[in-house]
Amino acid sequence: QPEITQKQISCRTRGSLPPVSNHWKSQHPFHGRLTSNMVCKHCEHQSPVRFDTFDSLSLSIPAAVWGRPTTLDHCLHHFISSESVKDVVCDNCTKIQAEGILNGQSIENQRTTFVKQLKLGKLPQCLCIHLQRLSWSNQGTPLKRHEHVQFNEFLVMDIYKYRVPGPKSSQEQLSQKNLEETTPGIKDGRAGKPSDAEQPAGTKPLFMNGASSSTFLMSPGTFPLAAFSECRAPLYLYRLMAVVVHHGDMHSGHFVTFRRAPGARGSQWLWISDESVRRASLHEVLAASAYLLFYERVHGRAQPQS
Repeated sequence: QPEITQKQISCRTRGSLPPVSNHWKSQHPFHGRLTSNMVCKHCEHQSPVRFDTFDSLSLSIPAAVWGRPTTLDHCLHHFISSESVKDVVCDNCTKIQAEGILNGQSIENQRTTFVKQLKLGKLPQCLCIHLQRLSWSNQGTPLKRHEHVQFNEFLVMDIYKYRVPGPKSSQEQLSQKNLEETTPGIKDGRAGKPSDAEQPAGTKPLFMNGASSSTFLMSPGTFPLAAFSECRAPLYLYRLMAVVVHHGDMHSGHFVTFRRAPGARGSQWLWISDESVRRASLHEVLAASAYLLFYERVHGRAQPQS
């Protein structure tokens, strides 16, 4: 209740509550920002970029393509893929229309179709990813999606980071090429469908979120930065810390958690179900049908000053 001051707030069993640290008010580890970019398809005028805060990314699971596993990269790309928004007032089109009409005559606002795209403007220190497993049947009944979404111990987020428009750097050009080669339908503009032309051998990127080469999983806890040149090394690199799994259907079930054990450099994983705790392997963790993924940022190559 807003009229109650913090000093008046008390807990029923343990007296007064300690105040929230000012550090966490301004530096919440899950706090991030999304960018929303809108461009008019008629005049190609770009609206000012909008920023919205988020504490977790809720990703839908795209329809599976036969013969191809669904990966975390597919879900992330589906999240930032552009969409058309119809019947939006374009101030620039309205201004152009007004310049061609005699003074004194009123004009209607020009409504056009815009292309909207989301990207990540600010990445948090701790990234929580929610995989939406709720779907609906043709009859309108809720269903749970049980398919496995492949994810890795390490997550590279460079390609999903918003950058101010300008000449593309070599890193951005490489990231775009990698996305076209690893995500069905990107290169030929048909989301969710495989490209007509097969990629030549040897052009696959060294690391793909959810489809990494098995040679990089031989030493758990160590990301293969040595495999990248300085210009290709990831800037926004995350390490998996916990996975929440839901067992059951849409009406009932049980949650269990995989998390890193403290100490031993975090190489040991634990499986936790209420008061039951046992050891788990990284292979078991990566084979789980995740509902929530918790990643913590680790430093790859040197961070920029800005």
